[in-house]
Amino acid sequence: IEKNGEVLKDIPVNGEEEEGLTDRSLLDMEHIWDFIHTVDVNDIREVLERQKTYNMAIAREGMRGQYGSNIGALLLDMNGNDVRTRARAMAAAGSDARMNGCELPVIINSGSGNQGITASVPVIVYATDTMYRAMALSDLTTIHQKTPIGRLSAYCGAVSAGAGSGAGIAYLSGASYDEVVHTVINAVAIISGMVCDGAKASCAAKIAEAVDAGIIGYYMAKRGQNFDDGDGIVTAGIEATIRNVGRLAKEGMKETNDEIISIMIGS
Repeated sequence: IEKNGEVLKDIPVNGEEEEGLTDRSLLDMEHIWDFIHTVDVNDIREVLERQKTYNMAIAREGMRGQYGSNIGALLLDMNGNDVRTRARAMAAAGSDARMNGCELPVIINSGSGNQGITASVPVIVYATDTMYRAMALSDLTTIHQKTPIGRLSAYCGAVSAGAGSGAGIAYLSGASYDEVVHTVINAVAIISGMVCDGAKASCAAKIAEAVDAGIIGYYMAKRGQNFDDGDGIVTAGIEATIRNVGRLAKEGMKETNDEIISIMIGS
């Protein structure tokens, strides 16, 4: 804080702080899968109904209004109104609105409104009577992927949420546990190179691509055409692959984050 050239307060930036975060060490895909099959839906209905109500409201507003680059409307114009396109478009539209002046509230995931939209809206668009369980699967899968990444990274968080929504969509489609985990592995293998360069209009397009990767990941898994151990950052097992993504995002992209900031401030 500076006034008339005099520094009144100067608190140094210490980087990412992990203290105070919720302990998520108990999360893994097997326990998440078990939870969404055994939980009493009434215990999760209130929080997920709120997520559905708020995030679908801003998605619909994004489709109605003129926000950002109108990626949601563009996708429907390009590809028609099938459920796959609609899932991508509605999620993008929510981000279109959120990033470009709409003040409607959003239920977040992993500290991010865009991730909250991405993890929920596509699943709701695909939804059947198992919606709440599918939403819980998507939300928890997103959180689980994001945990080793940490709070701040040059890795776009929509990637994790897109893979999470792919898992939720797979569940709605009757996928097995193996198909769900391969959906996540396939999705992150496809799109883990996408960087975060701040919150702005292009987030909507990134969300559309992340959701598409989640859906492609599911169709690959459904056909048994999966990325396997040794395909780049993919290694044997879902948990090891998630750890690899966390390492890439948290450690490998530190310099990328610095360069992106330098580019954005013009230095």
